This record gives sequence, structure tokens and C-alpha cells, in this order.
Amino acid sequence: MTRLVTRSIPQRVVWQLEQQGLPPLLARLYAARGITDKAELDYELKSLLPPASLTHTGEAAVLLADAIEAEAKILIVGDYDCDGATATAVGMRALKALGADVDFLLPDRFKLGYGLSPEIVDVAAEQSPDLIVTVDNGIASLEGVERARQHGIATLITDHHLPAESLPEADCIVNPNQPGCDFPSKCIAGVGVMFYVMLALRAELRARGWFAPNVPERPEPNFATLLDLVALGTVADVVKLDRNNRILVSQGLKRMRAGQMQPGIAALFKAAGRDPRRATAFDLGFLLGPRLNAAGRLADMRLGVECLITEDAGRALQIAQELDTLNRQRREIESGMQEQAMQLLETLEAGDAAPGVALFDPAWHEGVVGILASRIKDKLHRPVFAFAPGEGGIIKGSGRSIPGLHLRDALDLVAKRAPGLLIRFGGHAMAAGATVNAENFEKFKSLFAEVAGELIAPADLTRTLETDGNLETGYFSLDIARLLENEIWGQGFPAPLFLDEFAVEQQRVLKEKHLKLRLRKGNTRIDAIQFNFASQPGHSTRVAYRLAINEYMGVETPQLMVEYLE
Repeated sequence: MTRLVTRSIPQRVVWQLEQQGLPPLLARLYAARGITDKAELDYELKSLLPPASLTHTGEAAVLLADAIEAEAKILIVGDYDCDGATATAVGMRALKALGADVDFLLPDRFKLGYGLSPEIVDVAAEQSPDLIVTVDNGIASLEGVERARQHGIATLITDHHLPAESLPEADCIVNPNQPGCDFPSKCIAGVGVMFYVMLALRAELRARGWFAPNVPERPEPNFATLLDLVALGTVADVVKLDRNNRILVSQGLKRMRAGQMQPGIAALFKAAGRDPRRATAFDLGFLLGPRLNAAGRLADMRLGVECLITEDAGRALQIAQELDTLNRQRREIESGMQEQAMQLLETLEAGDAAPGVALFDPAWHEGVVGILASRIKDKLHRPVFAFAPGEGGIIKGSGRSIPGLHLRDALDLVAKRAPGLLIRFGGHAMAAGATVNAENFEKFKSLFAEVAGELIAPADLTRTLETDGNLETGYFSLDIARLLENEIWGQGFPAPLFLDEFAVEQQRVLKEKHLKLRLRKGNTRIDAIQFNFASQPGHSTRVAYRLAINEYMGVETPQLMVEYLE
């Protein structure tokens, strides 16, 4: 069952936004998303929160500047998802531009797992670094930081994940979610944190007279060139797009549309068959991000990072094509796993499923369980963990949640009730990971369902779809579709979703899973499509939809993307 809710639209705010120059439709949409002043939509770089407001960026800058001046060896330890890969690329590009001796190391998810583990530190020690810098990980790496200390290696943690009760004893930690940090943008992505640290480092080196004119052969780099990477990692990590994140994304998209991007970003657009001159947040989240993530899911994310740091456009395109092939393989694997999962759940409808669902199959692929959990979560509207076998009798799970359940907090409660059950865990409100021994899966499954049932309000177990109400047929145009497409939408700042009743004039099924419709509202007719449809409508229907652009044989027409259909 899906409950449809129309967003509240404060009419006085709509009027104020219109008076400030916003088109009526945008004024209505933004008012419904909490915008009260047009100034909040100023996405210029000058409006970014200052780097100094992120706790310990100053100390991190001093640590890095000292290392650069001492010609010390810096090693970035990244993560194997898109956020981690873009953060690694930001660090590599920025530090090299500042004259650092820097390299990077990524853990093999199938052998070394996530984060700065003691095992990855031992691997890192073989390169004899003086300083390890983590990106998008490290806040829970107490043992890894201690191992680095034993090797005589300093550590700088840059992360955005939620900390445990104890923090690692690193030389410096930059994380907006650590205790005592009052940085307003708690939802900044790992790549955003690294970007801020690099801005602070550049300011520190500037204060030390590191650049021209003091040293003519050392010009000060323009880090705006990194914003395409920051935008990609921010959108792909599905963090909430608060104003600060929207600025980062907007600036990155602006550079992409102007053709000012890294060769790897341009190559990913080409592999996806998209024109960067019309880049949108949707492209980053659903086309570029998955291709980059495919390397970390099925192969080695070094491939993805190399794509982002190479200056060779030909090499970048070659890698992007490899990533495209990996992404196709990932989709095939995911499709098979989803079919198996559906068989496991075939007796369950959303209303009958446990408040928290955990699934495991020994044939599942560790790199794809996160996507699988997301698909099942969408189908059942329940928080879901999907597990795949690891090495040594353990199973590794990836979880996705629904509004109303903070997933990492739920795992923390599981850990407290069953000490030793979780070998390790971590994550965010909406996504998290957990590792357990295979023989303990049923215990985890039962306890996770129990904890979820206690934490989720009954009303939250019914799917709620928020809409922006109806859309006048005069807005069914390419110009309005482009207007909406060019705005910054994403997690926590959702793209417009409209709700209307239509007469159904035509319908047909494409490829046995997509529903193509010809709809009529009044005297206006428009095409619509629903991907992976569940049921077909009668002669009339109520539809929740997004206004989009369909391009076929070089011809563009407005089209409705159906999200819900009665």
C-alpha cells in the first residue's frame, strides 16, 4: 500500500519568492521544500561554509604543510565506492599540485575489507609512508590507527561517517560528525571533507609564502578545477543535499556543462552516452556513479581512481569503457540475485514482512549486496540487509533503510544486546554495513527484526509518496522540462513529483517489463513511461510522475516518468 501526500505549500512564501524574481512554478516547488528567500538559492562559491568552520581543518593543514615542506611521503588510503574514489582523486590531484610526494592505496574489499584495518596498514607500511591520510573512512579504525603508530606512521583521518563511542588516537581527525564539531553541514560527503581539507592546506601554504611571487615557479593552484569530482562523489553517495552540498554540486555541474572537467569525467559521460553540456544531478547519481562504483564492486577501484586522475584523454576513455563493461556485468549479477531474493520473499507482501528484513544466500556476490538490499527495500518498504559470503566463515552484509529508522543506531542496539554478534559494523542513517559469522545469521536476522520493530513507528511501515500536487497542462513542455532538469535536486531535496488524473488512450508493454502510455488530461495528450511496472491501468488512472525529456532519433519531446500508477 502507498500513501500519497501532497507537500504543504505556504502561499505567502510563494508570493515572496515570486516577488524576488522566481518563476511561479519554481517559487511553488521551492516553498514546499523549505526555501523562504531567493538568497538561499545562491549557489556561488562565495556562499560556501568557510573551511575554518570544519573542526580541525587548521590542524590538518599544518600537519600536511609540514609534511610537504619536509618532503615526507604521504599515502592516501581510500574507499572502494564512488565517494571514496572521488575523494582519493581530489587528494591526489590537490596534493600533487601543491608539490607533495603522494600516492594512494585502496583496500581490496574481498580480502582486506573496509577502512583503515591493521591489515591494510601493514600493506601500506611496505611503501614506507611518513603520513597516512584516510578519505571517506577511518573514524572507526581504532586498531588500524594503533597499528600505524606501531609502524611509526602518522595518521590524518578525514571521514564523514558516524563515530563509535571511542575515537581512534590519530594525529588529527576531520569529521563533521565527531563530538565537539559544530560544522553546520553534517551531511557533507567524504569527498567534500577532503576538498575542505585541501582548501585549508592551500591557505596554510599561502600564509607560509609557498607560492609565487615568493617562489615564481610555484603558482597557486585553482581548486575550483576539482569541483566536478566533488559533485560526482556527493551525489553518488546519496547524502542529503543541504544548501552547502547543493553549492558544491551546482558548481561541479556548471563546470561540466562548460566543458571544464577532468578527462575521466568527460570519458564517463561519453561511455554513458550523455552530453556533459546538459549534465544533471541525475546523470551523476544514475549514470556516472554506477559505472565508477562497478570497479569497486566487481574488480579493483584503482581502475576507477586512475580514470579520475589521468591527464591522458585516450587512457581515460579506455578505462571508462572498461567500467561500462563492468557495470553491465554488475547489472546481470544483480538481476540474478534479485530473482533469487524474490523467490525467498515470494510469500511476503509488504504488509506481512518483518519490520526489519535480513537475507543471505551463499551464491550471492559481495560487491552487489548493497544494490540488492536497496531493491528489496524499495519493494517491501522495510529496512533490509543482504549478506554474501566472505572468507573464513564470515558473511558480509550491506543494509538500506527507510525513513523512520536510523540504520547505524539500529546496529548499535543489536551490538549492545548481543555482544560479539557483530564482528564489525558502521555507516549512516540510511545505509550501513555489518559483518557476522555465518552460523550467527539467523540470530542477527531475528534480532534485527526485533530492534527494527521497536524503533520504527507503525505509520512509517507504510510507504509514503510526497507529491507537489497537480501540474497545469500548460507546463507540459520542453522548456519547463529543461527548467526543472537544470535545477539541483537530490537526497533530502527531492526532484518535483506531480500527481494528476489522466485518461488512458494507449498502453503497451516494452521488453516485457516497461509500460509505455499515451495519456490525456483535458485536451492535452502526452506520452508516459513506467519502468519495471507492476500492473496496468484501466481507462483512467491517477499517476505520480516527473516531467522529463525523451530523446529518440535526435528528436526531443516532453514525457512523463511514472513513479506510481493506480
